[in-house]
Amino acid sequence: MVDDEKILELENNWKRALADYKNLQKRFDEEKVSVVQFANIVLISRLVSVLDNLEMVCDHIDDVGLKLTYKEFSQILLDEGLTEISAKGKQFDSHTMEAIEMIDGEKDKVVEVTQKGYMLKGKILRPARVKVGKVKEERI
Repeated sequence: MVDDEKILELENNWKRALADYKNLQKRFDEEKVSVVQFANIVLISRLVSVLDNLEMVCDHIDDVGLKLTYKEFSQILLDEGLTEISAKGKQFDSHTMEAIEMIDGEKDKVVEVTQKGYMLKGKILRPARVKVGKVKEERI
């Protein structure tokens, strides 16, 4: 007959093994989600330039089908977690924006956006390229 200590030891070993297995399964599931998100980041970052091009074409050509296509395409990206970085008129933020030029305007405020910036699920996908205001220099 097996004594109580041996039963308790085997039971504890079994519980530890089960807990290790559950932790491993949880980590595997998290890594799987991470891999899928990374694949989406690569794809969506490539599609953002297509979105830019469609928007430029829509600005120059008044076509209902084109505007509908742009709207549908941008909605798909929005559904995947893409959000535009709001920059114009805002305080310059070096975390989400890239200053390409300092021009006359309100100090440290974004005067013009030359390229929209985007975030994907809270992470910077592409910073907004902006022109930032500086105090106008007076000439003597």
